Amino acid sequence: MSGVFETIYRQSIDDKETFWAKAAEGIDWVKGWERVLDDRNPPFYRWFQGAEINTAYNCLDRHVASGRGDQVAIIHDSPVTQTIRKITYRELTDRVARFAGALAGLGVTKGDRVIIYMPMVPEALIAMLASARLGAIHSVVFGGFAAKELATRIDDCKPKVVVSASCGIEISRVIAYKPLLDAAIDLATHKPAHCIILQRPMEQARLISGRDVDWAEAEANAAPHGCVPVAATDPLYILYTSGTTGQPKGVVRDNGGHAVALHWTMRNIYNMKPGEVYWSASDVGWVVGHSYIVYAPLLYGCTTVVYEGKPVGTPDAGAFWRVISEHKVATLFTAPTAFRAIKRDDPHGELIKKYDISSLRALFLAGERSDPATLEWAEAQLKVPVIDHWWQTETGWAIAANCLGIELLPVKHGSPTRAAPGWDVRVLGDDGHPAKPGEIGNIVCKLPMPPGAFPTLWNAQERYLKSYMNTFPGYYQTSDAGFIDEDGYVSIMARTDDIINVAGHRLSTGGMEEVLASHPDVAECAVIGAHDDLKGQVPLGFLVLKAGVAKPSDKVVSEVVQLVRDKIGPVAAFKSATVVDRLPKTRSGKILRGTMQKIADGKDYAMPATIDDPAILGEIEDALHDIGFAKKT
Repeated sequence: MSGVFETIYRQSIDDKETFWAKAAEGIDWVKGWERVLDDRNPPFYRWFQGAEINTAYNCLDRHVASGRGDQVAIIHDSPVTQTIRKITYRELTDRVARFAGALAGLGVTKGDRVIIYMPMVPEALIAMLASARLGAIHSVVFGGFAAKELATRIDDCKPKVVVSASCGIEISRVIAYKPLLDAAIDLATHKPAHCIILQRPMEQARLISGRDVDWAEAEANAAPHGCVPVAATDPLYILYTSGTTGQPKGVVRDNGGHAVALHWTMRNIYNMKPGEVYWSASDVGWVVGHSYIVYAPLLYGCTTVVYEGKPVGTPDAGAFWRVISEHKVATLFTAPTAFRAIKRDDPHGELIKKYDISSLRALFLAGERSDPATLEWAEAQLKVPVIDHWWQTETGWAIAANCLGIELLPVKHGSPTRAAPGWDVRVLGDDGHPAKPGEIGNIVCKLPMPPGAFPTLWNAQERYLKSYMNTFPGYYQTSDAGFIDEDGYVSIMARTDDIINVAGHRLSTGGMEEVLASHPDVAECAVIGAHDDLKGQVPLGFLVLKAGVAKPSDKVVSEVVQLVRDKIGPVAAFKSATVVDRLPKTRSGKILRGTMQKIADGKDYAMPATIDDPAILGEIEDALHDIGFAKKT
């Protein structure tokens, strides 16, 4: 292969230290590095060892100093409150400095943790950047997550302060956050010293005297705080992701490698120029929000859109086109789910015709596998490149992508194109031997991973090794299965574990099974991910009731649905379950979830050789028919 992309890619693999040292010139350093790559303790690699940096300075102060102060940094477009706010780089720098002063006044210093439990408002970004300004470590928890989930995160990272808001808004419904936060603190063993609460006009939260602080007062009364230098290898944030054991995994991101990698991607992957408008239609609670609502656009000097709304329903399937038209968005990044929802409501793209979206140069999709039908619809409607790219919470940025800023490679629907520079992606069989081109196997990345990838898990070094590094020594195990074709194009086919992907959110079926099993009438249960045209997958529960239960089955089902909502939260999208007499198992007692999933999706399946009683599969199929699944495609 030849071409611009191939040349750059080869250098990133063959001479990675020179490659990333060059990329690091785009960042302002307090102190230079001693080693570009510290590889003395594999698999714990460290980038820019010995260097010092402040991430907030690189996102804010340096742009003001270089004359970008009057440029808009954040556009908060909130159809749910019918408001639009614009904040310049100068205003944002001032507010972040003051809020950092407020946090410092509550005792937050370098290395302390701050949990941020916020809706999609600019103050969520301010809290993140203020933490970074102090050298504190933020951990953002998706706003409205259930109290139990928030409590486990409080106990794991032990924050000194929690920053929250009185409420979030889901289309037209106000969701009070403060009762959830109070319940989480009651449940948690660790008690944060203080909570700072942003009071929103639609819901006034009750503040607890001595612990809770009003955001507006705290910011108004604080003195601005300067940027605290930290080691490039110090943590910037912890972001929790679903773990198969039910105990969430705290993915750690460092300061130096993260800033270098994200800054590099804005030009090279997304083809952006400083000053242009970039919109990642995600949430700050997820990795896409961290990387591409907050850090990458601001590191690069772009304007970022913070959108508090939905792809449909706020008010209609033209919402995205309005935002693009009104704010002159150059690049949109969202999940395929959003486009499936838009396509469902406006199949012929009639609403697009109402808006001038000529500013849009590209659409990027990630968060789950992009089905070819959705990609083709988006291409036909938008008439710009539609780029599917693949990455994970752990990696922080794209592992495989069509790098628009380098060279647009031919698109193959169903593939996120080739491994991005820095990523040496391979496919291995279960025995560790390389798979042939086109042969499905375990997708792995040869170590070291590039800057920006997670160096470890929070307080869980052994789990980091066990979950990601031990299975294939010398490689990061992505837990995704797929293949690489003869052109080097990567295709992701499925997860190799029991994490399911609901609208781009990774959720553990094991965690849901734990909740179902806690119901007093349930003897045994299983949860699978069934195909859904809109969300990609939806969880589907199977319940075996205890003998002698007289309660109607539909009553038990409605109770377990509510139980999952209470314990995990609405994000689980758990709405369907069926009561069955027994579950199909192997002779050794393993539930045949994979086979059940194929039945639910209407796919052909081979009778598992190890099945205990083949007749059970027919019973499962009948039960699935009754609730609208197991339709032959």
